[in-house]
Amino acid sequence: MEYLWTAFTIGLFGSLHCVGMCGPIALALPVVGDSPTTRIAGRLLYNFGRIVTYAVLGLLFGILGRAVDIAGAQQGLSLILGILLIAAVILPQRWRRALLPRIDLLPGVGRLRAAVARLFRLRSMSALALIGLLNGLLPCGFVYFGIAGAVLAGTPGNGALYMALFGLGTLPMMLATSLAGNAFGAAARKQLLRMVPVFAIAIGALFVLRGLALDIPYISPADSSLQLGAEECCH
Repeated sequence: MEYLWTAFTIGLFGSLHCVGMCGPIALALPVVGDSPTTRIAGRLLYNFGRIVTYAVLGLLFGILGRAVDIAGAQQGLSLILGILLIAAVILPQRWRRALLPRIDLLPGVGRLRAAVARLFRLRSMSALALIGLLNGLLPCGFVYFGIAGAVLAGTPGNGALYMALFGLGTLPMMLATSLAGNAFGAAARKQLLRMVPVFAIAIGALFVLRGLALDIPYISPADSSLQLGAEECCH
């Protein structure tokens, strides 16, 4: 399947943003059991919960992507998303606040965060998995661009696979953060956040190139092969 590599790449480098924004959650995860093996298992459960939520979101937005594919609007959508991502980085902050919605203020986000906080007090493996599942629903800019890739995937199955690979891309950094404890403090997370704008512009440029359909293999396919994850078929 073409372009699935972009899902893992976005997740891998986007996890720099995740560590900066969601690092406090990963660092504060409750410890279940006394052995290192149990600790690692708990952190893996948390991350597995996030990946499951991402895959479900990919499935749902893949359904939307199927409609976009049928309408022949994938090329234009990819171009618009790329421009928006680049604009979100280079525009002055006051313009971004005016143009971009405050997603964290949408109804339900507060209740979602309160539910996560309650789960922290349970200190069980199932609670860690549920924290991960709910964490995957919290507002996150890079998750939304992963979802954009799922829409462009064109089918529910490809959308789910795209977001699962996105989640796997975030796993190394997020697992390391949750196991590092105080060794990965606010200063280190701040340094990682400084790298995010450069990567965001690179991802935006990739979306723009896809939309332009310049017939560049694996980067800017022609119109007939724009669909992310499309398989070549011979009859």
